[in-house]
Amino acid sequence: MIARRALLAAPLLLALPAAATTATDHADIARIGTWLNALRSLKARFIQAADSGQISRGTAWLVRPGRMRFEYDKPSPLLLVAGGGQLTFHDSELGQTTTIPLARTPLGILLAERIDLDDGSLKILAVERDAGLISLTLTRAATPGEGSLTLIFRDRPLILVQWIVTDAQRRQTRVSLSDMQFGATYPDSLFSVSDQ
Repeated sequence: MIARRALLAAPLLLALPAAATTATDHADIARIGTWLNALRSLKARFIQAADSGQISRGTAWLVRPGRMRFEYDKPSPLLLVAGGGQLTFHDSELGQTTTIPLARTPLGILLAERIDLDDGSLKILAVERDAGLISLTLTRAATPGEGSLTLIFRDRPLILVQWIVTDAQRRQTRVSLSDMQFGATYPDSLFSVSDQ
């Protein structure tokens, strides 16, 4: 739910219709697919911006397949955890926990065991480029109404630096990553709200 206006550093990217992809688009899509499928784990600091203009910060862990943790900096009471096929949002201040199937969220695309960009299960909505960035917007072909995921990479070397989740209500959340560490292993307990 990240407002485009909230991220001043993001350049304007010009969308290309999916049907009008070029040889360059196909080459970039292949490079992105290779990079994503090589990604096994990631730890990073994040800044999250919502459509409401609210900005949050914290530490994120991502382990493919299927696990993620967004630990928000204090005083935020929020925790977002993916594990066991579920996405769980916990508010310790209110004592409320909400759980939805990971497969019904756009983030589930990023956390899949294999991300196949040409098998028809995902629909590429746009390939965008500007100022050294490449952006790829995806949705599940079978359930496009559940939202989309835009992955934004810095080019040369290719590295994921942001993503935008657009939910079924068209609300956007933009997550920008920094201080990234790749390839470490993390305990399963990190991806469970009940272990907190």
